[in-house]
Amino acid sequence: MRINRYLAAAGLGSRRDCEELVRSGRVLINNAVVTNLATKVEPDDVVRLGRKVVRPQLPVYILLNKPAGYVCSADDELGRKTIFDLVPASKHGRLFHVGRLDKESAGLIVLTNDGDFADRLTHPSHQIDKEYEVVLDKPFDPERIPKLQRGITLEIGRARMESVHVLSPRVLKVILRQGLKRQIREMLFAVGYRVEKLVRVRIGPLSDPRLKTGYWRPLDREEVAALRASATKGSPKPERPKAPKRPSTRRPSSARRPSK
Repeated sequence: MRINRYLAAAGLGSRRDCEELVRSGRVLINNAVVTNLATKVEPDDVVRLGRKVVRPQLPVYILLNKPAGYVCSADDELGRKTIFDLVPASKHGRLFHVGRLDKESAGLIVLTNDGDFADRLTHPSHQIDKEYEVVLDKPFDPERIPKLQRGITLEIGRARMESVHVLSPRVLKVILRQGLKRQIREMLFAVGYRVEKLVRVRIGPLSDPRLKTGYWRPLDREEVAALRASATKGSPKPERPKAPKRPSTRRPSSARRPSK
């Protein structure tokens, strides 16, 4: 097994995170520093990160229904409540969150110690659907939908929604495949609305309306396999709204330039 994969299986982060650990010179195999990412770990090898011996762990996959008011961080510098206050690490070892929800948002988020799995779900090329229910400060004008689907340039980048459905005058169902910071709030603010409540209700094929806010449960084997499959295949892109045709500016065939 390659060294970055071994470290990821030990719960030290994604493969990319573990590549940085190797490059930093903090990883040793049999007391020798390794910095070559092609290094392979044999069954009898002893791998250390600094002085600590690390070994692959049994993978853990958890679905948490995050309440508003909690940040997605293992150690918040401001001392705020974190999602790991809801899922004690002492019971599952070191976990990390797959993607994130901002402090004011609620809903489903996956936690795991499987770095490969997290990489697969968050990599932009896999484009997993994430569905949200959004409550606005005032009734929504459906004529804004094409603009949101075509995309808006924000400070965080070019942001677009895959689909928008009006569930009631102030409530929307929004589907994203991007994961830009506060994307839904920023996009809707750009077209004149403030988000009063935002809840993620689905990640790819995974949803659980019976999971109460603030509670978590382990994912079963079928759910993990379904998430992996959705990340592998991605989802077909919905048809984008067609831009209205511009009036023709071509000169009628019978028209001729005036003779000089």
